[in-house]
Amino acid sequence: MSSLISKTKFFSLSEKTKHKLASELLRKAYLDKNLFSHYQKLEELLSLPPIPYSKEALSDRYHEHLHKATITLKEDSFLPSVTHLDSLSDEPFLPIDIYLDNLRSLHNVGSIIRTTEAFRLGEIHFSEKTPFINHPKIEKSAMGTSALVTCHQNTPLSALKEPLIAIETAKDATPLYDFTFPKSFSLLFGNEEYGLSGKTLSSAHSIIKIPLLGSKNSLNVASAFAILASEIRRQLNRV
Repeated sequence: MSSLISKTKFFSLSEKTKHKLASELLRKAYLDKNLFSHYQKLEELLSLPPIPYSKEALSDRYHEHLHKATITLKEDSFLPSVTHLDSLSDEPFLPIDIYLDNLRSLHNVGSIIRTTEAFRLGEIHFSEKTPFINHPKIEKSAMGTSALVTCHQNTPLSALKEPLIAIETAKDATPLYDFTFPKSFSLLFGNEEYGLSGKTLSSAHSIIKIPLLGSKNSLNVASAFAILASEIRRQLNRV
C-alpha cells in the first residue's frame, strides 16, 4: 500500500476520488496480476467484499467503482486492454468482401471490424472517404481485432468479389430472410446518413434489406451489419 498511496492519504480523499483511484488500480491489475494484491488492500479500506481474479468479477467491480466515482464509460471500456485473455481462433475467414462506402463514424467502423472477426466473415475494403484502421478510435472500438482482419484501403468496386450485394432500405429490396447467400460475394454498406452512393448502388447485382416493424425505418450501420453477419453464418452452416 505504501508504494502506491499511504493509508492516511487514502482516507483524506473524497469518496469519489477513492473509487476513481481503485478503478484505475483495478484496470492495471487486470493486465498485471502482480498488482492485484495492491488492489485488495484498497478493497479492504473501502470495506468491499473480496472478489476473485476473474474477468467477470474484475469487470463488474470496475464498473461499480466507476458508478461510485460518477464516471460514465461504455460497458465494454474495461475490455480492450485485455484481449490477450481471449484465445485466438483458428477458424478460417469466409471468401467474402465487405465494402464500406463513405462511412464516417469511427465507432461504427471499429464495430464492423470486431463483428467481422467474431463471425470470421472475410476481408474489409475501405472507400477513399472511410477512415482507416490506423485511427486510434477505430483501433479502440475494434478491441484489438483490427490486427486479425485483412483490411484494404481505396479498393475499386471492380476489384470486389461478385456478386455485389447492397444493403439498403430501398422499397424493391429483397427481405434479408428471403435471400439466399452464395458461397462467395461482396457486401456493400453505405454512409450513416444517406446510404450507398449512386455509383455503388448501381453496381450492385442484388439489394437486400432487414425487415423492420417499428416507426424508424433504419438501423445503425454497425447494428445492421451484425444482423447480416449472423444470418450469413447461419445460412452457410459454419457457426
